[in-house]
Amino acid sequence: MTDADEEPVRGILYVVATPIGNLSDITFRAIEILGDVPLIAAEDTRHTRVLLDRHGVRTRMTSYHARSPAARTHALLDHLRSGADLALVSDAGTPGVSDPGGNLVLAWAAEKGVVVPIPGPSAVLAAVTGSGVAGPRWAFEGFLPRKGRQRRERLARVATEDRGTVLFEAPDRVGATLGDLAHACGADRPAAVCRELTKRHESIVRDTLGGLRAMVDSGAIPARGEFVIVVGPPLTLGKLAGRNDPDAVVAARRSVEDLVDAGVARGEAARRVAASTGLPRRALYGLQGPDQSGSDA
Repeated sequence: MTDADEEPVRGILYVVATPIGNLSDITFRAIEILGDVPLIAAEDTRHTRVLLDRHGVRTRMTSYHARSPAARTHALLDHLRSGADLALVSDAGTPGVSDPGGNLVLAWAAEKGVVVPIPGPSAVLAAVTGSGVAGPRWAFEGFLPRKGRQRRERLARVATEDRGTVLFEAPDRVGATLGDLAHACGADRPAAVCRELTKRHESIVRDTLGGLRAMVDSGAIPARGEFVIVVGPPLTLGKLAGRNDPDAVVAARRSVEDLVDAGVARGEAARRVAASTGLPRRALYGLQGPDQSGSDA
């Protein structure tokens, strides 16, 4: 093979997780990578400079965020094509997880470029492990749509998801989102509000969705800082029976009505609740109790 036939050397794109609050929560490997690469693409260079200064890293940075022009992505790809490595960081956590950066990773991977994840702090995992309400299986939803049909549909999916669910929310919307979740999932669904994880004013409050909404409304949970909401899995028929709840069918029918109010067709709502509770679907088409007359008599 001649020199002309050799594949050109191309750079490695490192996707580096950074602290979600406490600046000590960074791996030795992440510090080494950030110090070794010739360039860091940062969501906010001023924010990242605080982290780099803390750990004595002097690497050159360039800004790369959700509103960066396409020309910036092309410039970063040219940097990698030239054979130079690049580290990608967001303000907190991992790029591409409800943070910018996914487009650059996808573009470089499409060119068969090497992408190396450098794992580290995660608000999602911190909330799951610290809250204790998600259960062994859970889904990550990120931020819900702000309004409209898409929001209603996502809330309906959370309501019938048989796993726990983890969501992010802004402080000025956390009360409204807890209210919408309580309406869709039932106010008695176990949940937790995790606020300012790893930071000085970190708090994890566990209660029902209805109780958490009331705490936000009263100011017991301050609507300030970064929030992660963990919604527990739905109560199954077995769990309801374990609590000696005689109104399992009534509770399930109310869940159907909540889904219908959220925009789900009644037949589909009954199917979802039947799947999550173990109750027969035809028993879920009304609000009357199991001992009352109705369509399923």
